[in-house]
Amino acid sequence: MMETLHTALAFIFAIALLVAVHEYGHFIVARKLGIRVEKFSIGFGPALFSWRGRDGEVEYIIAAIPLGGYVKMLGENLDEQGEPQATKLSDAELARAYHVQPVWKRASVAVAGPLFNFVFAVVAYMLVGWLGQTVMPAVVGNVAPSSIAERAGLMQGDVLKAVDGKHIVSWQQFEESLKGSVGADVDVAYERGDMSSSVSMFVKRFEQDALLVNVAEDGLGLSLGTQVFVDSVIPDSPANQAGLMAGDQIIQFDGKDIGSTRELIRSIQEHAGKPLMLSVLRHDTYLQLQVVPKAKTDHGVGRLGVHLLSKPLSEAIVYRMGVWEGFSYGFTRTAEMTVLTVQVLGKMITAAISPDNLGGPIAIAQLAGRTADLGAAAFITFLALISVNLGVLNLLPIPVLDGGHLVYLAIEKIRGKALSIAMLERMQLLGVVLIATLMVFAFYNDLMRLFRG
Repeated sequence: MMETLHTALAFIFAIALLVAVHEYGHFIVARKLGIRVEKFSIGFGPALFSWRGRDGEVEYIIAAIPLGGYVKMLGENLDEQGEPQATKLSDAELARAYHVQPVWKRASVAVAGPLFNFVFAVVAYMLVGWLGQTVMPAVVGNVAPSSIAERAGLMQGDVLKAVDGKHIVSWQQFEESLKGSVGADVDVAYERGDMSSSVSMFVKRFEQDALLVNVAEDGLGLSLGTQVFVDSVIPDSPANQAGLMAGDQIIQFDGKDIGSTRELIRSIQEHAGKPLMLSVLRHDTYLQLQVVPKAKTDHGVGRLGVHLLSKPLSEAIVYRMGVWEGFSYGFTRTAEMTVLTVQVLGKMITAAISPDNLGGPIAIAQLAGRTADLGAAAFITFLALISVNLGVLNLLPIPVLDGGHLVYLAIEKIRGKALSIAMLERMQLLGVVLIATLMVFAFYNDLMRLFRG
């Protein structure tokens, strides 16, 4: 119960903050350009709190449903743009109405929301750089036999320092660098004791998109290396029948050292109905246990009936940046995440990445709760990532989104007059249908992930 409440509060805080940032962009730019703003709302639905500003012009609202927000400007709604309504406005009011403003002013208001999301991300990533991130060091923990990395001469304990001349500190940076070099040679600089050297390796292509693959491990044969433990054993399972117990450390399978949990799971899945010899360490005693993974169907993957727990060979480190490095990191990381978000969206549209990877409010809420548990830096990183996503999504050329408004304005600028209200209403309806469909699909994905565990 407390965990659910914690997750909900983290989610509400994150969404309310990012919505406020986005809507404030629209609000402040509209006000600076002389457009009258009537309402500024965080959330939808019934108002929980409302008040007016000092000038009495703007009504500020905190609403019950914290999944969005809006800025209501005079003359913004289509039903306010008809001639009968316009005649009810005084000359002073009409001069400040949104729909009579020049295209550049309306475009500035439209783009300000996403722009503020990107600015927020830049500042957030700067803070993360200065506060320090908990990362796994770029230290080789395992080199797979006969792999590209082994043939190149890399060994356990090597400290990876750069990829193609770009300095790296964490294993995540190493992995991200490799994802951008699939199908090409990479030069990896490393240190081994007092010796510095470098190797060139070819990063092979994969059937799956590189974003969905662990390139270091599956492509080069490099991993952080892990110690794998049995966390719990399911009664009457193959693991239970073989004598595996909670707390056992699995050292080898079929005489091969375990490089990673994924490697062990893959071997178990491939041995459905076949005996597999496990070397186990239990209370300083080595045991040899034979287990036969069982599949639910004749052609299913093998399962042992255990929950595994892994511990990296290397200890996590806190990486703090200097003032200038952190400042630069804010811009570069925001740019990298923006490009990545656009790439993922494009690949989902072309089916290069399955749309099943799309997450909705439940997935975002779970991530908010997990990152909040990990500390300020992790939670701020999460906020920055979601803010970038909001910025990119709102710039999509879909009616009702800011990108759709920019398309309308571009058409108006080209043809010399605005689209008809009837056309705009039809486009708005299409946009609502598209967004609603996307939200339902994302929510469905969330539910399927929950049911699958």
